[in-house]
Amino acid sequence: MKKSIFNKFSRWYKKYQVSKSPQMNLVWGYFLYTVAGFALLSIPLFHKVDITFVDNFFIATSAISTTGLVTISVFDSYNFFGQLIVMLLFQIGGIGYMTLTTYYLLFTTKRITHWHSRIIGAEFTMPNTIKINDFIKSAIVFTLVMEALGAIAFFIAFRQTGMEYLQAIWFSVFHSVSAFCTAGFGLFNHSFVGYSENVLINTIISILAIAGSLGFIVITDIWYRLAGKTNDISFTSKIITYGFLFLLTVGTLLLFATEPLIQRSGAAVMQSFFQAMTAMTTVGFNTISTGDLSLPTLLFVIFLMYIGASPSGTAGGLKITTLTAMLAILKSRLLGQKKITFFNRIIPFERLYVATSTFMLYTSIIFLFTFLLAYSEDFALPKILFEVASALGTVGLSTGITGELSTVGKLMVILLMFVGRVGVLTFGFALLERKSIDVPETIKDDLAV
Repeated sequence: MKKSIFNKFSRWYKKYQVSKSPQMNLVWGYFLYTVAGFALLSIPLFHKVDITFVDNFFIATSAISTTGLVTISVFDSYNFFGQLIVMLLFQIGGIGYMTLTTYYLLFTTKRITHWHSRIIGAEFTMPNTIKINDFIKSAIVFTLVMEALGAIAFFIAFRQTGMEYLQAIWFSVFHSVSAFCTAGFGLFNHSFVGYSENVLINTIISILAIAGSLGFIVITDIWYRLAGKTNDISFTSKIITYGFLFLLTVGTLLLFATEPLIQRSGAAVMQSFFQAMTAMTTVGFNTISTGDLSLPTLLFVIFLMYIGASPSGTAGGLKITTLTAMLAILKSRLLGQKKITFFNRIIPFERLYVATSTFMLYTSIIFLFTFLLAYSEDFALPKILFEVASALGTVGLSTGITGELSTVGKLMVILLMFVGRVGVLTFGFALLERKSIDVPETIKDDLAV
């Protein structure tokens, strides 16, 4: 009887999924994972102390969205099994739940359905030079390899600092997964402030975060090039890489030259690089107290969080490709050009529609929730704006106000983190229940926004 009911529900759910748009499926899928994570984290068996339902819901959403904002200490509040649940949630959120499902299908049946392909296309905008099968395989393999290497490197680094053997094993695995998925979750109550001058730990985090945030498109592209399948990397990968390196360099130099807190440090260059890197990759770790940064630096970090990194990686934000498209529009209008180009490549109008829509919606959400939080919370405007940008960009950096938010404030930040993970445009399409959109799921070797 129970099996019959389960089979009926399973058939109904599959029909329900197929009847919905890819965007709605993404929203629904991440929502179900969030609810499942919330249910597990609410079990008292996994707690060290009493935790409210709102805080459990906040942590579950922050984990599945790979944000890293926390209202309570993960280490002090959850035991090993609770921490493991948190890690599994941001592992799923980092890779993408549909990526995991599709990989399972490839592993068991050697094929994927058109329905799965459409959802993958909605979650990751890819040039058609990259096959979905290759993309899925390279994403999973690259993730596991990088996280394993990161865990080994972290273990060596933590042991050098005198950390106990078993603790070093768990801390290494947890922080390696968190860094690669740019989740920002840590088992240290003050992030990596205590390791601000530890070159090895700073390097490990930076490599993992950059590898994850640049995205699986870039990695697959490079793999094609090394394997001899293509003679050059795609235009999208070039834009992502060049844009990321440019902003990271500018950010490092600006923080080094202007931030008094960094200038007083004995490792100013490394700290400048790390703060710029953590904002751009949205990894959310910090080696200096974010709340003590000067106002100009806070505003610049907000800008870096606002932009983010690659549209196919683990990072959040507006995305470098969207910024590139907006700059191309501005350049073409100022020069009076009829066609909109970037690096002598014409950007299709479909891509421009996506970029402008994303830019307008993303910016509007930041303004709206800054206004709402300024109304409900008693904090300075820069701190509220920083929190909103961090939540929507799934960054995880905070000036220290997250735990002091009211229940209403926490619920608003939860919504921001969720929307940031599924994507503002995807969330908008899902709300409108669009069965199809006028944007192709794959494009030629043009800018994939």
